[in-house]
Amino acid sequence: MDAWISTLDHSLKTLAGVAPMSRPTPQGQFADAPLDEQQRREAAALMRVNHVGEICAQALYRAQALTTKDEALRQHLEHAAQEELDHLAWTAQRLRELNDRPSLLNPLWYGGAFAIGTVAGLVGDKVSLGFVVETERQVEAHLNNHLSRLPAGDHSSRAIVAQMRDEEVQHAEDARARGAVDLPAPVKGLMRMAAKVMTTAAHRI
Repeated sequence: MDAWISTLDHSLKTLAGVAPMSRPTPQGQFADAPLDEQQRREAAALMRVNHVGEICAQALYRAQALTTKDEALRQHLEHAAQEELDHLAWTAQRLRELNDRPSLLNPLWYGGAFAIGTVAGLVGDKVSLGFVVETERQVEAHLNNHLSRLPAGDHSSRAIVAQMRDEEVQHAEDARARGAVDLPAPVKGLMRMAAKVMTTAAHRI
């Protein structure tokens, strides 16, 4: 019961946008160049998508930590969730700096990701870790795509995305080292379809 109460409290704080950061926001090597309105809107849309991804990461990791019976794995998942919490705070801060807002559908994204994480966790730890590997692999590709699309002069956003990408890669490697199984191709395909729906909607809403 305590674990469920703690998870509920964390969920409400995540959706309310009060996630604290434990590390400072990554800084670009150069000062940002002025962005015109089209560039600002594109940078903000991409960072909104990244913010949604971190909302989903919190839901997935917290659900998986809640359902595992392996205490060492639970601590590992909670540690990864804390790193993702920094990502959430960084992207939220950057959205404010770009004078824009998070996705209006964040409760929907969180609920869906929490359900997926719960199912994966109940199936078994190796499958749960397999979801981590595949999720992070897709996120890595998605962040690389964003680095190619962000305005060249938006060094602040680019520094955040690059740091996030490097840590997502590490999360996938850690999950593999803990015995993650490779998910079936149809499951990977469904995950890609769901991610496409989410990123397309979050880009605008």
